[in-house]
Amino acid sequence: MYVAHLSLHDFRSYATAEVALEPGVTAFLGRNGQGKTNLVEAIDYLSRLTSHRVASDAPLVRAGADQSVIRAAVVKEGRTAVLEVEINPGRANRARVNKAVLPRTRELIGLVRTVIFSPEDLALVKGDPSERRRFLDDLLILRTPRLAGLRADYDRVLKQRNSLLKSIGAARRGSTSAEAALSTLSVWDDQLAHHGSELLAARVALVEDLRPFVGKAYEAVARGASREDAELEYRATVPLDGPDLAESFLATLAQRRKDEIDRGLSLVGPHRDELVLTLAPAGAADAGQKLPVKGYASHGESWSFALALRLASYDLLRADGDDPILILDDVFAELDAERRVQLAELVAGAEQVLVTAAVPDDVPAALAGARFLVAGGEVTRDG
Repeated sequence: MYVAHLSLHDFRSYATAEVALEPGVTAFLGRNGQGKTNLVEAIDYLSRLTSHRVASDAPLVRAGADQSVIRAAVVKEGRTAVLEVEINPGRANRARVNKAVLPRTRELIGLVRTVIFSPEDLALVKGDPSERRRFLDDLLILRTPRLAGLRADYDRVLKQRNSLLKSIGAARRGSTSAEAALSTLSVWDDQLAHHGSELLAARVALVEDLRPFVGKAYEAVARGASREDAELEYRATVPLDGPDLAESFLATLAQRRKDEIDRGLSLVGPHRDELVLTLAPAGAADAGQKLPVKGYASHGESWSFALALRLASYDLLRADGDDPILILDDVFAELDAERRVQLAELVAGAEQVLVTAAVPDDVPAALAGARFLVAGGEVTRDG
């Protein structure tokens, strides 16, 4: 799979941009702030319908414009499809495939698959649990696009249930009647358990599938490491050992009901779960000892684990029978020379690799290929 042509209209800093691409490695070179990342961000957005840099769509539309359009010709197994998304902040986005409008924008997800490495990846190991939950869900939906609907349903129910919990809490403080709210809480409990248990089961299965790939990738990028050093554990707020996950979910909700009403928040479910990353510390006397990466790992170890998560995602998608587009967004500037070479050698064989760098020398020799210069809103082929 590769992108053969990218068209942008009012996306980020570009009024228009037309870039012809090809398989293999392509590097976008230019000083910071010239729009290199905007190009690869657009391709990644087509894959996931979300940005790796911002949480909302509004910053993706060029200042003064009402909407932006990303269009790409994608080649898979010799056949070309033109994918397009209109980004309309404050209104519904629209998606097309070969000019035909899709009934739901999210049906675009997974038609082109990307794995992106960026400086923000350090947040996967050092950031809040929400970063790791987002990592899991993004990969989950890329592998099984229908789960985008499940995640949307869960988020909708969660929002409604939180609103109801706040109403009950306010009623208990004497501002409104609590009876109506309490009578409907069980309905939202059932829906949260229904959607949440399905999402939870999918995440747990994903972690099991991902685990061996993470160990292998960590061994490849961390000097002197073994594949047993890096470990993943999904820590759920619902017991995972019961015969029926939905029933366990409901039982846990019942146990935490008072706390939830007191706080006006849903405290049980995938939105509160954690992906725990652990690592065998260098020189540990006990070979089986593992410590949380967050708080214990060095800067270099943290970067190695973050890279391992991305490489494992790529290898897992390939094992599914696909060859995702690899995006290396200004990542080499964050790595020491050894990790640059290791990462470059590991990804050089991908069908398409897109690299951004401020300095040409930041791009390792293993990733020699086509080069574009990006400056002043213009993207020109170098040579």
